[in-house]
Amino acid sequence: MPCQKTRRSMIADDGHTSEQQRQRLLKGEIIVELDWLEHDRTGVRSSICIHASPDAVWKAISDYDRLDQTLPKVIESHEVERRDSTVTIEQTGRTGILIFERTVHFVLQATEEDRRRISFHQIEGDFDTYEGEWLIEPLAEPACCLLHYRAVIKPAFFAPAILVSFVQRQDLPGILGAHKKQAELLMKSS
Repeated sequence: MPCQKTRRSMIADDGHTSEQQRQRLLKGEIIVELDWLEHDRTGVRSSICIHASPDAVWKAISDYDRLDQTLPKVIESHEVERRDSTVTIEQTGRTGILIFERTVHFVLQATEEDRRRISFHQIEGDFDTYEGEWLIEPLAEPACCLLHYRAVIKPAFFAPAILVSFVQRQDLPGILGAHKKQAELLMKSS
């Protein structure tokens, strides 16, 4: 339950974008929205337009063993176990800014759905709460995909929600931009 929202979300619960957001994304904008939630949790939503097929976007976001090679601030990433559509992923990365930057480690359990959605939650690691999803929304006109990221985050270490929000606003454009770059490279090479 939100105790304060920084702005109303333009991403509907069904994963489809509003026309206003779609136009902003098609013009090349990376949208980042933040909510301050109860218990010092931060809600984040971010979207980007990628000029690649849904398959190429899927390959970019689900290549868990190579995310450390394609995403900024990811130091190590690998798939620990796979059972059908459930994947356990272990990652180490850097978070924060300047003197407040630190290394974090976590293990995620992810559920892959129809090569369109990856829902995840932390099962061990440096967060009290880290859960969310990646969602691919194909568009017919123009032929591209919108990639959406939604998460709720609360570190287990001291980090005020305002700092977490600031870090997310700074980091998400780089992360989504890296997924865009990788998906578009995959599209060109296929």
